[in-house]
Order: sequence, then C-alpha cells, then structure tokens
Amino acid sequence: MEGNQNTHTHDRHAHGHPHSPPGADRGHDHGASRSARLRHQLAHLLRPHSHEAADKVDAAMETSREGMRTLWISLLVLGITTVVQGVIVAMSGSVALLGDTVHNAADALTAIPLGIAFLLGRRPANRRYTYGYGRAEDLAGILIVVTIAASAALAAYAAVDRMLNPRDVTHLWAVAGAALAGFIGNEWVARYRIRTGRRIGSAALVADGLHARTDGFTSLAVLLGAAGAALGWRAADPVVGLLITLAILIVLKDAAREVCRRLMDSVDPTLVTTAHAALHRVDGVLDTGKVRMRWIGHALRAEADIVVDAGLTVVQAHHIAVAAEHALLHAVPRLTAATVHTDHTPVEGDPHATLAHHTARPVRAARLAVSDH
Repeated sequence: MEGNQNTHTHDRHAHGHPHSPPGADRGHDHGASRSARLRHQLAHLLRPHSHEAADKVDAAMETSREGMRTLWISLLVLGITTVVQGVIVAMSGSVALLGDTVHNAADALTAIPLGIAFLLGRRPANRRYTYGYGRAEDLAGILIVVTIAASAALAAYAAVDRMLNPRDVTHLWAVAGAALAGFIGNEWVARYRIRTGRRIGSAALVADGLHARTDGFTSLAVLLGAAGAALGWRAADPVVGLLITLAILIVLKDAAREVCRRLMDSVDPTLVTTAHAALHRVDGVLDTGKVRMRWIGHALRAEADIVVDAGLTVVQAHHIAVAAEHALLHAVPRLTAATVHTDHTPVEGDPHATLAHHTARPVRAARLAVSDH
C-alpha cells in the first residue's frame, strides 16, 4: 500500500457504488468476474435490500416493532389467563390458585422494562452513545433474570409454608381447570417470545419467554397438587411445589447464562467461522486475521482483519475492504455493520514499530475502515 493512511468510506455499495474504482489497476483485476457479477446482481433482484444507513435503521426499527408486537400479544394472552383464573378464585376460594393468579399478573408486567428497552433501541446513536441504545435490551434481561429468581424464591417459600401449615383445597375441578388454563397460556406465550427473540436476536426477549415458562410450571404445580389432593394426599401441593421450584431454578440457570453471555459479548462461534469463510472468498483477500463480533441489542457489529498484496495502491486496498464488508453483510445473519482492517504481505521494516509501546502484542497494519455512517 502507498503509506499508512486511514481511509473511511460510507456503507454505500449495494446500489450505485462501483465495485471497481476508477483508479484501480485494470491489469490487476480484484473485482468479480462477469459471471460472478451477474450472479450477484441476480441475488439482489431475488432478495432486494440495501446497505444504506437509513435502510439499516428501518430494519432495526422493524425488528423492534416485531418485538413490541410480541410483547403486547403476550401481555393480552396473559391478561386473559389471569382474568379467567381470577374468576375461578372468586368461585372456589382457593388460596393456592390465588397465589398463582397474582404471580401470573405480576410476572406479565415484566413486558414493561423490555418494551421500554425496545423503544430506547429505536433512538439514533449520538456522540455519547456512539453505538446507539441497543444495550438497553441487555439491562432489561438482567431485570427479567432477577424476576425469575424472585419467582423461584416465592415458589419455595409457598411450598415450605404449605408443608408446615397444611390446609385443604376446595372446588378441586374448578381449580384444576384454572391451573390448566394458566399452564397453556404461559406455555404459548413462552414459545412465542422465545421464537421471536431468537429470530430477531434479542436475548432479553428469550429470557422473558423462559420466564413465562416458569409461570407455566407454577400453574402446573397447582394442577398436580389439586390432583394429589383429590386422591387424598394432603401433602401433594407442597411436595409438587418444591419440585417445581427446582425446575424454575434450572430455567433460571439457562436464562442467566444467556443474558450473561450477551453482556460478555459472546456470539455463536459458527458466525465467526462463517465470517472467515466469506472473507476468504473475496477476490484480493490473501488471508484473514482476527474477526470480532458483538451484539448491540438485537443487531450484530463486526471487526475483521484481512491481508492484501503489499503492492496495491490505497484505492485498490480500500476497494477490497469494501468488498470484504459487503461479503460479511451478506453471509452473517443480523450483521448491520463491519469495520475491515487491512494488513499487507511482509515488507522490509516493521510498519508498526511506533505502536510497540502502546500494546503488548503487535498491532496489525494501517486501517482502511469501512463504517455505516
């Protein structure tokens, strides 16, 4: 490359951005072949999209709308379930079902912090929050995990209290029906939230789905306890309650692990493998270095190191960096932006000598950053 310069380009290579810059060496063609270009254009026609910054914001808002729609529908279903259980509580006077009803009503309100997080995630980035407000979803995930833990503690307390202070359950068939309704409603909500959360990449929504599943287990405990009481086993309700507490703790472990991994910038290793493979297929990329990814809300961002020929001009190397980012955007699901760091094949001397005192490990090459301004 001709010097160590920092060249920035907007992410505008989907439409109207030439993939072979005017200054490129035509004898050293790093662009795609005619057939490859044809396949690329056909792919764009079959799956129309754009990598423009405005279009990325629209895509992020669309997934946020999908998340909000999931939350509202879930809240409606849980509200109906709670009303049905409340009617049965008034008819039967069941204390166990009353606790389950209050529990479901309170836990349905976990949609509020997650809804706030989705709304915050729509706000554009600024000078203070340069990556936007997507991390609010992860904070909401922490609140949901805490709520699951509180649910486990409440279930354990209720089970122990019932065991120490046994009391009869009346109107068992009505209680069993209401408990079954609670289980079905919560399980439907759990599947819906988990499915949507995984599709849009929201760990918080997945955690909230797991939380709804714990509520279903609580309702199931009431159902099994009622069945045991019908058979004359007075201790059935507290014993089953302790077993369900154990199940809630298992769900808590899974939810906490997913949220903690997101907070620690964990990604699926297969995404990194996919990124390396996509970069290796780009004309002009001789090798790849580190590839880093992180979730910002339910969108991915990446940083990638590539190696190019040292004899290229800055314009040619920059062209390859743009092509590399374009390949990543196509290959990695939920990826909205990538910064491509170009290194070159070995030359005489160490171009990074002036950076040696800033880091314990060698810093790779001058940057040709490709961003999504």
